[in-house]
Amino acid sequence: MKIDAVLWDYDGTIVNSVPKNIDITKQILAKVAPHLSEEGLPKYLKSEKDYHIANHAARNWQDLYLNYYGLNENETVIAGKLWTEFQLKNTTPVKLFPGIFDTINKLTCPQAICSQNSALNIKQVLKENNLLHKFNVIIGYDDIPENEQKPSAAGGILCLNRIFKEIHSKTIMFIGDHVGDVQFARNMESELLNTNKIISVAANYSGANISSWKHQPDYIVNTPVELLSIIYS
Repeated sequence: MKIDAVLWDYDGTIVNSVPKNIDITKQILAKVAPHLSEEGLPKYLKSEKDYHIANHAARNWQDLYLNYYGLNENETVIAGKLWTEFQLKNTTPVKLFPGIFDTINKLTCPQAICSQNSALNIKQVLKENNLLHKFNVIIGYDDIPENEQKPSAAGGILCLNRIFKEIHSKTIMFIGDHVGDVQFARNMESELLNTNKIISVAANYSGANISSWKHQPDYIVNTPVELLSIIYS
């Protein structure tokens, strides 16, 4: 198939950032909501298994903080503003998923990232892994108003506007590991008045329970390399 651009989610799709995200969240809670640290630590921050359950069940990061970690609305706003600062100074390593480096390097179309992570942090990790030059655009949560975060289409539309002079009549692939990423792809298609085809791909290698999702992707891949066979078949 002819793909005009590939858009990626970041956490759970390009990198396994769970250990780092748990550590950062614990530090933020200790500052913003001390009653939710130490003995009061939320269940979903006590193990990677429980973190995955909450992360894949939550609609977005605000829902995660409010309804799974137990912060109130004001604490959630403050926590969101601290994320970039705490993330950039946290030294917990993150690793690319096996096959990601080769897959990204073999793609010849424009590539971009639409994430609820910090754009500065994403760029830093990609630079360390010699992949930053492969991405035309990187959109993080701090580039999008709070009320337009995924699954709103705003970040995706912004990506396309920065890649193309004309964003309509394009076939775009979006790869993510969350049901919200499927909704994001569908919302992009709707926002573009169905003049574009937005193909949704779910990254099964992240540990997501895709069969339980309310919204199903167009494709499921068990390894990143499988994307190449879909695109170049």
